[in-house]
Amino acid sequence: EGFSAEEDEEEEEASLVRQRRQKEWPQWSRRKVPGANATAHGFDVIDEWGRVIPDPVRWPSSKGGVGFTEVANKVHSVGLKFGIHVMRGISWQAYDANTPILDTKTGFMSVNANLEAGRAFLRSLYEQYAQWGVDFIKNDCVFGDDLDKDQITFVSEVLQSLQRPILYSLSPGTSATPAMAKDVARLTNMYRVTGDDWDTWGDVAAHFDVARDFAAANMIGAQGLRGKSWPDLDMLPLGWLTDPASNEGPHRPSKLTTSKRLRYITLWAIAKSLLMFGGDVKNLDNVTYSLITNLTMLEINSFSSNNAECPIGGASKTKGSMQQSGRYLKKHYVGLTTCNDPNAKGWSIEALGQNHHHKCWKKNLGTRKSFCVYSRKHLLAP
Repeated sequence: EGFSAEEDEEEEEASLVRQRRQKEWPQWSRRKVPGANATAHGFDVIDEWGRVIPDPVRWPSSKGGVGFTEVANKVHSVGLKFGIHVMRGISWQAYDANTPILDTKTGFMSVNANLEAGRAFLRSLYEQYAQWGVDFIKNDCVFGDDLDKDQITFVSEVLQSLQRPILYSLSPGTSATPAMAKDVARLTNMYRVTGDDWDTWGDVAAHFDVARDFAAANMIGAQGLRGKSWPDLDMLPLGWLTDPASNEGPHRPSKLTTSKRLRYITLWAIAKSLLMFGGDVKNLDNVTYSLITNLTMLEINSFSSNNAECPIGGASKTKGSMQQSGRYLKKHYVGLTTCNDPNAKGWSIEALGQNHHHKCWKKNLGTRKSFCVYSRKHLLAP
């Protein structure tokens, strides 16, 4: 009672997702056997210090205590970086077994719910990831509604002390705000600013205002761990997918139309969100391939600056194709063209160096800086 048919459908879909998550748990340390769902205890593979390690049945190269070392070496051999997803805290299995904690500074101590024991555990955990050759760590359940600034701060300190640079990513971003991000941005490299998304336009549309707010707060490219930090709009579930939380299939193409997929990836590029492709790269359709390899889109994502929501008019009434708020147009507002086009008023081309140039919007923007698109040789260019 009191719910629309659309809300009922959304709740039904959310219920199915919750059911799937109870059935499957693709965490790399968990044995893949019946009953190993998200809330079940006793299915993790842990070492003598209570640290989760790869399941040797699923990851045969991890036998002998080498973890993901061989996988990382293989990934590095083809010129790529290797990353892992980790959960917050300690495995219930290790807690129940009362395993000792490896203190890499003074020896070991019993599992205890005091701060020093927790710090010793986290230190040993992230030092182990570095030994495996990990380049990127996504730390789940520590941001947004799950904010744990103490853990984020200490993990960041550990990562800064390592000889091997590791990118540090926080998740999820449900209820994340620019004010919250300012407290942790300098400790990390990227942090989710939205909840999980998938291939529905409702998920995509919810990101527009979020992207605007973090850009207005000057959080894009702010100071971060060993460099800069970036608001993360979540992955791009394009191409060949499964349903949410299902890693076994059945597989299907993205539900988004070509037009919506184009708007999807364009927002991510303009917001300078990290472009994390969430589909099957072994099975790419032509449209998806053209989107994720588009040099102009990658150029904007990598080199553009001062990006912000485009101010339009300030109209208070619906007029022509303008909506009530005066902020959005139903028709296309921005398109790519040459600056010599007589309709491209306000744009100019300026030299940036030999064979390089940038295109800038020079029209009066008030207190805003001019918007520029830089033309440089991209890494994917031939």
